[in-house]
Amino acid sequence: MSNQRSHSSDTVTWTGMIGDLSLAVFKGGVGYFTGSKALLGDALHSASDVVSALNRLIPRRSSLKGRGKSKRPTRPYKTEPVFAIIFAVLVLMGGLQIAVASIRDIASGNIRIPGQFALIAIFMSLAVKEAIFQFQYHYSKKQGDGRHTAYAEEHRFSLYSSLIVCIGVFLSVAGDTLGWKAMTYMDPVAALVVAGLVLRKGYLLIMNSLYGSLASETEQEDAISFIETVQRVHGIITVDDLKTREQGHYITVDLKISVNPRITVLEANEIAERAKKLLMNRFVHVSDVKIQVVPYDPGYPYKTNHQLADNDMPTLIQ
Repeated sequence: MSNQRSHSSDTVTWTGMIGDLSLAVFKGGVGYFTGSKALLGDALHSASDVVSALNRLIPRRSSLKGRGKSKRPTRPYKTEPVFAIIFAVLVLMGGLQIAVASIRDIASGNIRIPGQFALIAIFMSLAVKEAIFQFQYHYSKKQGDGRHTAYAEEHRFSLYSSLIVCIGVFLSVAGDTLGWKAMTYMDPVAALVVAGLVLRKGYLLIMNSLYGSLASETEQEDAISFIETVQRVHGIITVDDLKTREQGHYITVDLKISVNPRITVLEANEIAERAKKLLMNRFVHVSDVKIQVVPYDPGYPYKTNHQLADNDMPTLIQ
């Protein structure tokens, strides 16, 4: 069930990535042909959202495996794609180029009016982006996978960018229609502001990629605390595996615990529920806990009492 839920959440994330990529291509094409630098900057910001979504789809993981009280931490690894750093540099370069071009247009007074089609394209992009966000947000909140907080934070700055472009293009078109030359400068001014948001996004992408190892060390320490907390729950014999996944400012925890094989399924579920509530109440940054319960198996050469009772074969050589 948890694997199906995770697969569905990943599908929703992929849907958002395809939508953002399509919007970036659409806005970039319209901005290029209409001469709107603000729309080009918004397209670049949407493209950077695709990389952020990819980093969220393949998050950093820290893992701990152990038996009983012995815990052997596995080496944390970074799963950000290498091209994320390259794309972040390209985003920074694109933002700088848009900023320089906007300043040059403002200084020279050579302003190209975007046209009404650019304004229509912006409204269409806003509607599509809002529909994608509402779908992702409500689905994530319903599933309880913790990704809705990342969706909301990312959408907020995307909305800022699109609204700034919308205002800039509208005032520029209105100024050209009414003959107010000062208002025609609003498109490059909006492009300059959006370029600042693009530079911010590129900076965050680089910082997340370069300093991800520090975050992994912090997650490793949290994982050890999680295991120590779970082992205090009555009925849990061992914590066989624990993985943490970063989802924005929150994390989700995947646990595999061993319990007495003699207890019922209902009792095992009650133990898992107690462990989940304990983790989520003690650690406020844990958004969800998924627990897999398995019967305790000491392994060879040991035998459990129930194995001896249920086995009719002799244990001694005849």
